[in-house]
Amino acid sequence: MRDNVKGGALTETTFLVLLSVFKPNHGYGIMQFIEKETNGRVVLGAGTLYGAINALAKKKWIVPFEDEIGGKKKEYVITDTGKQKAEEELKRMGEVLSLASTIIKGEGN
Repeated sequence: MRDNVKGGALTETTFLVLLSVFKPNHGYGIMQFIEKETNGRVVLGAGTLYGAINALAKKKWIVPFEDEIGGKKKEYVITDTGKQKAEEELKRMGEVLSLASTIIKGEGN
């Protein structure tokens, strides 16, 4: 993943995967969530998805979800650190949106 460490910006894939695991979700469910919620604009291949999952797990932004039923599919859920990163990205994106709106509407310098 090519997240911008210095600027704090997350890739779209990273952000979408984090959003998809606010509730426990498995790989195929994550793919479906992202495709549905982006109206088909973003369709992740298995390699991209599992690369992102592994990177996020390594950063401890998501963890495997252990349920008491012991489902067959491995599910993941966002951690408090992951939620913090998602909130930071939402704030950053809001600032970019505000700047863009100001410039496009001609309200800038």
